[in-house]
Amino acid sequence: MKVYHGSILSVNRDNDVFQYLVEDRGKIVFVGNELPKKYARAEKTELGSRALIPPFADTHQHLASFSAFHAGLNVMEASSNNEILDMVKVFASEAESKTLVAFGASPYSVAEERLVSREELDAVTFGKPLFMVKYDGHACVVNTALLNRLPKKIQSLRGYHPDTGEMNQEAFFAVSDYITNSLSIPELIGSMQKAVDFEASRGIGMIHSVSGVGFALNMDISMESWFARSLQNGFQLRIFPQSLNVRTAKARNLPRIGGCFACALDGCFGSQDAAMNAPYANDPTNSGVLYYTDEQVTRFCIDANRAGLQIEMHAIGDRAFDQAARALKAALEDTPREDHRHGIIHACLPTEEGMAICRQYHIQLPMQIAFDNWRQEPPSYTEALLGKERNERLNPVRDFMELGCTVSFGSDAPCTEPDPIVWLSKAVNHSNPGQAVSIEDALRMATYNGYWVSFDEKERGSLEEGKIADMVILSANPYTTPKEKLAELKAEELILQGKPYRPQTQSIPAVVLKGMLKHNRAKA
Repeated sequence: MKVYHGSILSVNRDNDVFQYLVEDRGKIVFVGNELPKKYARAEKTELGSRALIPPFADTHQHLASFSAFHAGLNVMEASSNNEILDMVKVFASEAESKTLVAFGASPYSVAEERLVSREELDAVTFGKPLFMVKYDGHACVVNTALLNRLPKKIQSLRGYHPDTGEMNQEAFFAVSDYITNSLSIPELIGSMQKAVDFEASRGIGMIHSVSGVGFALNMDISMESWFARSLQNGFQLRIFPQSLNVRTAKARNLPRIGGCFACALDGCFGSQDAAMNAPYANDPTNSGVLYYTDEQVTRFCIDANRAGLQIEMHAIGDRAFDQAARALKAALEDTPREDHRHGIIHACLPTEEGMAICRQYHIQLPMQIAFDNWRQEPPSYTEALLGKERNERLNPVRDFMELGCTVSFGSDAPCTEPDPIVWLSKAVNHSNPGQAVSIEDALRMATYNGYWVSFDEKERGSLEEGKIADMVILSANPYTTPKEKLAELKAEELILQGKPYRPQTQSIPAVVLKGMLKHNRAKA
């Protein structure tokens, strides 16, 4: 039994702040302002100027990809292509893996204002194959050594550019599938364990991972499900299979389906293939790309909704957002469901029509507030791309909230690093002041709402009597921290089931065996 004394930010329905919380055998047994006498002798943790909050939930990330890239080379902070090439040269000379994996290249945050090229990468990779993914996770650059290994069928796909080495759209997905298949299961699980430890250090207690990126027979979905069920220390992982085939989820007893890749309705701003209702401001001939027809998306949503699955789909541009909203509307009119919790991921540029559908049909939004004022995609770039009016409508967190829609935050890792403190700061200090929210609302979006999205709010997501004692100690009270200093907050400790989080230590065979044996007894 342990007593916590100080600022207890419950994130309950009324956002109450209490003075005491008592944990006993992994459960919260008391929250209030006067400590009952029966707890007077319990061990006490004095928070002082710190605060106790629920754990953060990352409601959209690509865990397998983030794990692989987290173990590879991150070039996001480079300010020039020359710096990137120097980093790649050192990495290539030291790396032991057969294929070099790097992430974070952006033409908008480097002095040259362009991506590194295939030939430039050839000069610094010593003949080793290199797969460098753009910051947005929707395109890549490959060197000649990797280009020569790719299956010939990729040459006929949209987005194949062997001259520069850049791959986008369907060609990028195919290259990603090829790379994924080259990773060994033990290597990937080991990287995932390290990634979970890293995210726990940021105060994250739950991840919603989209899975399904090219393994034969969707083995990566099964593997991530086993991994989720095997996790130690009470860390939570919920799997969304990226598939338009309902059987992919049902065969694995997963209650949800969706994500990006196969469930992406369009591209992204970085590759200028996000599907738009009007042409891009810098190219009147380009309105982006819809990957599927309205009929295909609607059929998928109807089938998944009839099967009782929760649905999420990627939509960046306003045309894709409308497609997602209309398809979910059609599915819910075909088979009404009271508590479906279907969602539209990203929702960067929604329309009034689509937002009205979200309000009427209770569609939730796992948004990426880290995209706001993003170094890899700065406002100067998005305004040149979209024009001033559309640029000011990006990431409308407050509009969705005031409509009564549930907004949660996700990193879209590896696109942005999982860092909930960044989410709090950017939501409160939105680049469009009209879309800024209060710190109380931002904290709810980063914690409780994320647990609500995956139907976990009865057990977790707020500090209330009877719930599991999952908590985070923050370095200061965000409710009283000046908004310009929110980014300085630190997650000092993650506590799950009443105990401090400890690194994942299971062997790879134990992970697989435990996950398989718990197939019908644990969430994933």
